[in-house]
Amino acid sequence: MEYDKNNEIYSKVVRAGKRTYFFDVKSTKGNDLYLTLTESKKTFIDGRESYQKHKLFLYKEDFDKFEDGLKDVLNKIEELTSSGEYEIAEKAEKESLPEVSFEDL
Repeated sequence: MEYDKNNEIYSKVVRAGKRTYFFDVKSTKGNDLYLTLTESKKTFIDGRESYQKHKLFLYKEDFDKFEDGLKDVLNKIEELTSSGEYEIAEKAEKESLPEVSFEDL
């Protein structure tokens, strides 16, 4: 297999209002998998449409730690919102987001 630095194996797009999230599984030259998480937010500069992008690279040695951390904070958010002390803004958007799992990587 010829190496392509943009060797995309799988991609998932999640649209959430003005933001779009891209979950891209890619392969390194050595066939190791890694994940890029990209947030793209539509903005207007001088009346012209523009996009701000923020990217995070997640490598295989960090998948389990990242998954554990994400599960922990999501459980904490659930605990805090269940208590009635806090609310999640835009509940409808939250409900439409898919559950994230890194087990397939």
